[in-house]
Amino acid sequence: MSTADKIFAENCKEILNNGCWDKGSPVRPKWPDGEPAYTIKRFGLVNRYDLAKEFPILTVRKTNLAAAVDEVLWIWQKKSNNIRELNSRIWDSWADSNGTLGKAYGYQLAVKHKYKEGEFDQVDRILYDLKNNPQSRRILASMYNFADLSEMALYPCAYSLTLNVEHGRLNGILNQRSQDMLVANNWNVCQYAVLLHMFARASSLEIGELVHVIADAHIYDRHIQIVEKILQNSFYPAPELLIDGTTDFYRFKVESFALKDYKYSVLDDKIPVAI
Repeated sequence: MSTADKIFAENCKEILNNGCWDKGSPVRPKWPDGEPAYTIKRFGLVNRYDLAKEFPILTVRKTNLAAAVDEVLWIWQKKSNNIRELNSRIWDSWADSNGTLGKAYGYQLAVKHKYKEGEFDQVDRILYDLKNNPQSRRILASMYNFADLSEMALYPCAYSLTLNVEHGRLNGILNQRSQDMLVANNWNVCQYAVLLHMFARASSLEIGELVHVIADAHIYDRHIQIVEKILQNSFYPAPELLIDGTTDFYRFKVESFALKDYKYSVLDDKIPVAI
């Protein structure tokens, strides 16, 4: 059993056994058939992954690492909000007629801001500080810009990353306001684990710990049986993450990352997505 499996199973059991239902309340998400998408949730889950010991990918079901990396590069490297620059179709339901998500995600990271050291966007500011002032307690990026929320197709779920260096090891905290545990939990964990590796490589730092803070961790009503089925699956040891020799943050590609000995349980169920 991988550490990611253990944490995922514990989180899901905590939600199912001790969670709070929103049934009977007005909810925004809907199923494709128009029915309200209700959830059972727990507030304030905090999970820790030591990336130096293990890559935090599930084995109790498959996580598509290539697609997850493609999306995190789209947001953090391309700094894009245009779904036509993304290889998967996961954002199609939210895009406007121009194929964009409005002023969301990568759009926010691309905006430049003035500092005494010069003008940087949020990603380049992180890279600058990690190289020039790694002991800073101000190394962070946030996509939750209140001035632009009305022009976003969806408010950012994973909205901020705070970085901190200890003894040459790069640690990060991912803050997430909302988390669909079945569809997106391990997807986001793998994405930000890879992103932390990218920042560490680009800054000549060792990899450290990823802390994932989830405000509203929930399981949708139509996902419960699938989650319960997954938790009965077989677990396997975590695979090894292989990274090519790239050290330039802007030269990493999907193909820069691969998994060695990734074994996982097969899930045949089609997972409905609430919109």
